[in-house]
Amino acid sequence: MSKKTTKFQKAVMSRMFRGKGIFKPLNTGFIDEYVASLREWVANIFFYTKNSNTIMIDAGYNYDRLEEKMSWINLKSEEIKHILITHQDTDHMGALEKDSALLFKDATIYIGEIENKYLTGEVRRKVFRGLYKLPKVKTDNKKVLLKDGQIFYITDIKIECILVPGHTWGHMVYLIDDEYLFTGDTIWFGADGGYSFLGTLAEDNKLSVQSLVRLKKIIRGRQGKIKIITGHTGYTDDLDFAFAHIDKIC
Repeated sequence: MSKKTTKFQKAVMSRMFRGKGIFKPLNTGFIDEYVASLREWVANIFFYTKNSNTIMIDAGYNYDRLEEKMSWINLKSEEIKHILITHQDTDHMGALEKDSALLFKDATIYIGEIENKYLTGEVRRKVFRGLYKLPKVKTDNKKVLLKDGQIFYITDIKIECILVPGHTWGHMVYLIDDEYLFTGDTIWFGADGGYSFLGTLAEDNKLSVQSLVRLKKIIRGRQGKIKIITGHTGYTDDLDFAFAHIDKIC
């Protein structure tokens, strides 16, 4: 998904969703002492920092002002050595494209082994009920492939991988240090709580709902407060709100 694709998606999404209140990303700034958000149009990139080590969660669009916006939250692109990818859509991987500014060319990306099949070309990403095939993402970054349920550490940061297929076949969410759940495009927050993400952009809507039912069970079984942080509609630590309507498609 090249720079051309980013511009095309910006134009199409603007026409389709203008005035509907579908996308409500956080403004660029800080959620708390550990998490910063960066807004690009309708999407957020997130950064998790602990003991001076920073992990990036998703890589946004193929966007010309990314480095400038990173400076607003006191980050430099060369500091980013590890990037967790929830899924391969252009608003989550654009800054890793071959024709991007290559701000993160030396970073290692972490992606689910099923989701990686989009990157290898084994599977094509389809939207609008399978009627439209998206272009293949092309990146030269070193990759680490992840499995469902896998737990690993980057320095002293604990990362748990949870597979939630539906929006894409290999969509992964990440529970960091047992306190922050980065959900990408699985949950959409409305005024009355969370729904399964946009139906027109899913590979399989029924599977999306099944995945969220499983995710809800996993998260409900954990101790302590967990912030659920979405790719397009903000965050909450109220689990009742987050999972209120996950049997329904936005």
